[in-house]
Amino acid sequence: MGQQNTTVPTEFILTGVTQWAELKLPLFGVFLIIYGATVVGNLGMIILTKLDSRLHTPMYYFIRHLAFIDLSNSTVIYPKMMVNFVVDQNAISYYACATQMAFYITFIISELFILSAMAYDRFVAICSPLLYNVIMSQRRCHVLVGIPYLYSTFQAILITTKIFMLTFCGTNVISHFYCDNVPMLLLLCSNAQDIELIIILFSALNLISSLLIVLVSYFLILLAICRMHSAEGRKKAFSTCGSHLTVVVVFYGTLLFMYLQPKSAHSFETDKIASVFYTLVIPMLNPLIYSFRNKEVKNAFLRVIKYQCKVCI
Repeated sequence: MGQQNTTVPTEFILTGVTQWAELKLPLFGVFLIIYGATVVGNLGMIILTKLDSRLHTPMYYFIRHLAFIDLSNSTVIYPKMMVNFVVDQNAISYYACATQMAFYITFIISELFILSAMAYDRFVAICSPLLYNVIMSQRRCHVLVGIPYLYSTFQAILITTKIFMLTFCGTNVISHFYCDNVPMLLLLCSNAQDIELIIILFSALNLISSLLIVLVSYFLILLAICRMHSAEGRKKAFSTCGSHLTVVVVFYGTLLFMYLQPKSAHSFETDKIASVFYTLVIPMLNPLIYSFRNKEVKNAFLRVIKYQCKVCI
């Protein structure tokens, strides 16, 4: 039945970001700096929002989880990717590849819906400020974070299990710098139409539903701001949303660029560039955006530093 060429590979080969030997060392240095900034920035945001009692609010609760997701997603991908720059063939074991894919899917989907939850939080803060503490109760915040984690874990297990239960044949080379589901489909010799359809449907559902929540939230926020009579009130409302809106535009802009490309212009090389941006660069940018554009974070950082200095003295 044509099964003579089928194999259960013990490992896969990741092609990496580039095949140009002269670019590998400079890129290794660049990505090492990016990863260092990502770890310091996101870990710092997690610790800061935990230590400073003034940051124990729903907004910073979501920011802490966003930082955790960004740090985790980078750590799932970065270390293995860096190996590509120093070895000729970057091999990843069969089970390590499946694990990397599952965690990557979990964190990327979680990020979409955490950003949606943050948009809803900003909507409540601006449109119903007097009821904010009642609506954004601790229980609701836990639900708004817990559901995305459970939903994304379900999708990750479903997609990863379905791919790795099918038969691989021919080459074991993945044309990417991590185990992503789309390049993996090309290595399957079994009928992959079902899993391909599942991936397309879930991707569309995740992107459209989460983006719709963000757009509706900001449309209602814009209406509320337009009804404000005070210029100071409008300025405060805009500054409240500024950081989150910047993060949303960068993250969704990158994803939409990748998914809405015409087929004639679509290639794995452009996918790689987009993937580098939303899996590696954006996790570094997010804590910077929230710290540079936010006085509360800066003040909290100074308070923690002063407290630590007093303890040391």
